[in-house]
Amino acid sequence: MARRILISGAAILSMDAAIGDLKRGDILVVDGRIAAIAPRIEAEDAERVDAAGRIAVPGFVNAHMHSWQTGLRGLAADWTLLEYFRWIHAGLATLFEPDDIGIATLIGALGQIDAGTTTLVDWCHNNPTPAHTDAAVEALAESGIRAAFFHGSPKPDPKPGEPHFSEVPHPRAEIERLRRGRFAGNDGLLTLGLAILGPHYATMEVACTDFRLAREFGLVASMHQGGGAAKTPGGWEQLIAEGLVGPGINIVHGNDLPDELLGQLLDLGASFSVTPENEMAQGHGFPITGRLLARGVAPSLGVDLESVLAGDMMGVARIALGMQRALDNAESRRKTGAIPPTSTIPVRQALSWITIEGAKMLGLDHRIGSLAPGKQADITLIDARALHLQPLHDPAAAVVMQAGRGDVEAVMIAGRFVKRDGKLLAEGLEGKLARLAASGARIVEGLRRGHRAA
Repeated sequence: MARRILISGAAILSMDAAIGDLKRGDILVVDGRIAAIAPRIEAEDAERVDAAGRIAVPGFVNAHMHSWQTGLRGLAADWTLLEYFRWIHAGLATLFEPDDIGIATLIGALGQIDAGTTTLVDWCHNNPTPAHTDAAVEALAESGIRAAFFHGSPKPDPKPGEPHFSEVPHPRAEIERLRRGRFAGNDGLLTLGLAILGPHYATMEVACTDFRLAREFGLVASMHQGGGAAKTPGGWEQLIAEGLVGPGINIVHGNDLPDELLGQLLDLGASFSVTPENEMAQGHGFPITGRLLARGVAPSLGVDLESVLAGDMMGVARIALGMQRALDNAESRRKTGAIPPTSTIPVRQALSWITIEGAKMLGLDHRIGSLAPGKQADITLIDARALHLQPLHDPAAAVVMQAGRGDVEAVMIAGRFVKRDGKLLAEGLEGKLARLAASGARIVEGLRRGHRAA
């Protein structure tokens, strides 16, 4: 028998042009999909969820995060990008066992659910063995989150006789193995992508090989762009000449790209994921949100590093919006001597960056990212009855500018509640947190011992 759930009486921000917003509306979910959205739906046979005083939004999409670093939360808060490379990739990362990757990924994913995220792009680039990879994937499955697992590769300092990581192509055998297993299809809660080095961090030969690998397997290829001098100057131009840049290429950061090259990449269909707070904190430069918008393209947004900052996508949207408004206001003062006559970016646009734009980056906007009949029921309910959200004049403004993790009352993924009544529906959470604490302590102490020995 079909499972029917009626979410009743919410203020609905559908992020769908045809549906629009409803000041008060119902959402009928049948077998994991949205069946109807209307001001009032009669469904006596459905389980009724009273959502009066709540705001229903599409589940947030975190377009870029390294959840394997969850056990290192706050450790890198004062580090620049150079310190991060030294102490994380060349140091702490080398001490992770598969169990460390597993518990960090699990708690990282549960933390995302707790904050209203239903889709996590997990950029896993600390997987030196298949066992590390499998531990991360199994943790994502256990959490219940919808995840795009972007398979990456470690970046340690090479030992004598070993090649530098920039000279090592992405492990084809691992992608073949994953495609034969859990990622054989593209329709499940877990999907596969590639977290490749790209021309900024790889030789030209490796970059071309990795781009071709992604195209052969029909996978999104995501790569960091920025953070010091490029390994392959002129690499993007050569990739363009080779016909390897197009839809499915995802560039993270991109702060240092010149305007002409940025325009070329966008014209070819590449997408961009901005991680505004971490880019500003670690020295990447100002986020390129405004440069993208000026070319008619919207970014997706990501947390990036919980080893540095908080994992709340509402906060990420707020920071991205505030930073770009500040840049726009400063430019107006420079040109005219005056503040702009109106805000350059509305809050609703910032909400789209953490919902439908993240879905588009993944090529999943036909399934998630907005609330509409036929789509997967990935729904986040914000409790707007809280002191700091009353009176509720503009639900979009409340979500982006005033709400936080504690206001997330319920989260539904593919029609199944994974958070309800303000509580995660995860068993044994206290024990899992103890495992995470022990893992983080062991890894940090291991680095300290090694540093003292050196």
